[in-house]
Amino acid sequence: MVKILKDIRVIELGTYITGPAAGMHLADLGADVIKVERPGTGDPFRAFKGGLYSPHYQTYNRNKRSIALDTKNPEDLAVLHELVASADVFIQNFRPGVAEKLGAGEDDLRKVNPSLIYCAISGFGKTGPYRDRPAYDTVAQAASGYLRLLTPPANPRVIGPAIADAVTGQYAAMGIMAALLERTSTGKGRRLDISMLEAMAHFNLDSFTHYYSADEVMGPLSRPVVSQSYTFECSDGKWVAIHMSSPAKFWEGFLAATEQGALKDDPRFAERMERIKHQDDMIEIFTPIFKTDTRDAWCAKLEAAEVPHSPAYDADEALEDPQAQHLRIAVTSQHPEMGEFTTVRPPYSFDDAPEFGVLAPPTLDEHGDEIRAELRKTRKAG
Repeated sequence: MVKILKDIRVIELGTYITGPAAGMHLADLGADVIKVERPGTGDPFRAFKGGLYSPHYQTYNRNKRSIALDTKNPEDLAVLHELVASADVFIQNFRPGVAEKLGAGEDDLRKVNPSLIYCAISGFGKTGPYRDRPAYDTVAQAASGYLRLLTPPANPRVIGPAIADAVTGQYAAMGIMAALLERTSTGKGRRLDISMLEAMAHFNLDSFTHYYSADEVMGPLSRPVVSQSYTFECSDGKWVAIHMSSPAKFWEGFLAATEQGALKDDPRFAERMERIKHQDDMIEIFTPIFKTDTRDAWCAKLEAAEVPHSPAYDADEALEDPQAQHLRIAVTSQHPEMGEFTTVRPPYSFDDAPEFGVLAPPTLDEHGDEIRAELRKTRKAG
């Protein structure tokens, strides 16, 4: 793939997910992302499962270089500022005020690089009554109204991945790229502020639109009921997912695949709105039916009837699927110290060329000597 951002340098002073995720998206597009970490411990996510190379850390730190700097040390702070002087983008995701204490506030960095794109990611925003509150993924999901859409009503508990963290990083990367595009014509830098609360509120847009337009407060089942989405367990204990949406042909195909054509005349299911109203009845009817055959068998029947469906895969199955294999979604590289690294490649292709190459996440300060040597070379050339 053409590395679209190959001429862009990013300095990332990020920890956990939001900042590193933003940096990863830019690195996936070819940017030279230099991850600045604390000496000795590095990004706290490194040690989430012991050691300094946890799977949590690996997830959002591929395609980057690492340098360890203690910005309380004047020499290391000078190195950071020298790196920023050579950069296009700076990313940090500390609580408001912390970056300033580390010598990495916008005013400090703007002095060494006036055209810098400065991205500050926070939990609740740069100002306001919650400005100084600590925020993590669950907190942002809850504050934005999104958590209630995922929580099982009968047994309330937090489920699912760190959506707020990942989504905020993605929005940050999008904002950075917009600022970079603008800078090509103006030559001016920008400060980009993005909070997890704002990102998740935007991600939860459908819920707010329903509330403001139709006075409807959505819940965990609002969307799947209307979209006629289902998961059923099969005889082998595996699951199949079905999404029939609104076209009548999918409902008719579903009845053909399950040999339940008589339900077409059942007044509870004759029309789409009636099927929506009686979803619980449908689930009660079809749950035992799907337990009569294996997942593979049901998928074959559903495919023959052209019903939108998929096996509900676990992570150990999804990328072994023939279509995922064809697209080569899983990619592998070798780290000289940590060994084989397998991840999911970026999802886009430019000019029909997907990006299959990936650099394994760096060990702490892996590129420190290399980066310092580059700075010395630049000084001499200057």
